[in-house]
Amino acid sequence: MTATADEEAARFHELLKAFEGRPAATAGRAKDPVNEPMIRHWCEAMGDTSPAYTGPDAIAPPTMLQAWTMGGLSGHSDRSSAYDQLLALLDGAGCTSVVATDCEQEYLRPLRPGDAVTFDAVIDSVSARKTTKLGTGHFVTTRMDVRANGEPAGTHRFRILKYRPADATAQPARPLPPKQVARRPRPVINRDNHGFWEGVRAHRLLIQRCSSCATLRFPWLPGCNACASPEWDTVEASGAGTVFSYVVMHHPPFPAFDPPYAVALVELAEGVRMIGNITGVPYDKVRIGMPVRLEFLRVDEDLELPVFRGSES
Repeated sequence: MTATADEEAARFHELLKAFEGRPAATAGRAKDPVNEPMIRHWCEAMGDTSPAYTGPDAIAPPTMLQAWTMGGLSGHSDRSSAYDQLLALLDGAGCTSVVATDCEQEYLRPLRPGDAVTFDAVIDSVSARKTTKLGTGHFVTTRMDVRANGEPAGTHRFRILKYRPADATAQPARPLPPKQVARRPRPVINRDNHGFWEGVRAHRLLIQRCSSCATLRFPWLPGCNACASPEWDTVEASGAGTVFSYVVMHHPPFPAFDPPYAVALVELAEGVRMIGNITGVPYDKVRIGMPVRLEFLRVDEDLELPVFRGSES
């Protein structure tokens, strides 16, 4: 009996899964200790002017975690044969193209100039066959455990897609649909947060308040994270706040959004924090500590969102 395509795919996935848990890199060493020039170049490239990254007590930006472990043009000699074998197996199956898809980082301690960085990496997971717009293949995730002077400093998970490129000539050409104005994604409204969105429709920003211990909480939750009481009422935010942290989105482009634009974690006058777009000032003028004021932005005929208007003064 001839195996079906799904059975063949399942058997191939079993071969790939056998690599999970095997080393991807062993006893790796950074080519340079953590150093001020690299920190300066990174901050200049990212436009990050935080004083935490300069001066005698400087630390490295946490998101540089992977930068210290990269091999540069000459590469590293510590990559394992298991990882090369896995990639070769995927190449042999026609998955010869690769694209990085995402990463996750966990920070355990700051890195400081002079720290010697070492690392080990394992093949964390290999997905079943997935079909994407790029083509069909498998997601491969590696987990790197990073140490500084022998102490755990962080974890970096890096995911790639190894895929067989889609054959653009295999499908008949189709006429392009008429261009439509992209709509913002709809918020997920459920029984735990519908009261918040009812408030937004009335141009009120409502914060939950525990009926037992009076702790304010945001985002909305079914119970108090301080005393676990399920009872609560609401208070209306004054609308005043300051930028606690922010990012400027340049890439990737996303329908209904026009990069670059600033997204901030705003600390409200009431003490809770929420994420929102910053309006009223250019994206490159947003700064930590900037005062902002709540306003409501209608983005289409049936969606209105709370945003925060900044002031350069």
